[in-house]
Amino acid sequence: MIDVAFFNLIDSDIQIENAIKNIREALANYIEKYKLKALVIGISGGVDSTLCAVLAKKVCEQQRIPLIGRSITIETNSQEEILRSIAIGKQFCHDFQYLDLTETYLVNKKLLAPLDDSKLSKLRQGNMKARMRMMLLYDLAQLHRGIVIATDNFTEYLTGFWTLHGDVGDYAPIIGLWKTEVYKLSNFLLKECNKEQYEALKQAINALPADGLGITNSDYDQLGVKDYFEADKLFLDYFKGNENLENHILIQKYLNSTYKRENPKFLSRNAIIDN
Repeated sequence: MIDVAFFNLIDSDIQIENAIKNIREALANYIEKYKLKALVIGISGGVDSTLCAVLAKKVCEQQRIPLIGRSITIETNSQEEILRSIAIGKQFCHDFQYLDLTETYLVNKKLLAPLDDSKLSKLRQGNMKARMRMMLLYDLAQLHRGIVIATDNFTEYLTGFWTLHGDVGDYAPIIGLWKTEVYKLSNFLLKECNKEQYEALKQAINALPADGLGITNSDYDQLGVKDYFEADKLFLDYFKGNENLENHILIQKYLNSTYKRENPKFLSRNAIIDN
């Protein structure tokens, strides 16, 4: 069962402004506590990584450390995604590069067990891509004495739309936001932007959410919903006790990905020594 705080959706401008302030203050405190020298973030072109970059840029400037961003293409990313990620990275990162790891991926792909055209094979390849990207981001974090920013929101966390030991990161500034709240904060932050930043952020807000793997046209197809507003409502109704939703694709994804949210699963000391 989720924490009761998740039932109180952020809605008004005052709540949104307060959430933005709290996220930034918490990140600043974390940077100061651990004496971090940089933040590293993967820029996908989607609204989540864009929001994280917008939130983090201001904090990094206040802390006088760089926000290092990388857009990392591997085979299945569309040209639209690529161009959008480059625009976002240039506007909201202090150190940004676009990289294409397709050739390296195709070499490493040969190490996998046999693949076919099934959804499972596409997921396996997607996991490898996520882990390859994270190898690069973590190397940058170590080089610059920083950490990697995780970009998942709470809705994606519940659905398992992330890769273990892949796109997880060290610090997750928006993990406490429903996907619909991600859109609310992003739209609110448009007022902070200059013309070029406004256009980049607006493109991310308007983009059709997709995993970049080519499995379906959008996240909505995989979740069995028309949009994330429906997805968040279904989750909230389910957690409030509507057991009739248990067979919905979205809820099944939540139930079937429980092991990911319990990872790593530790065997307790008591279980080891119990007679």
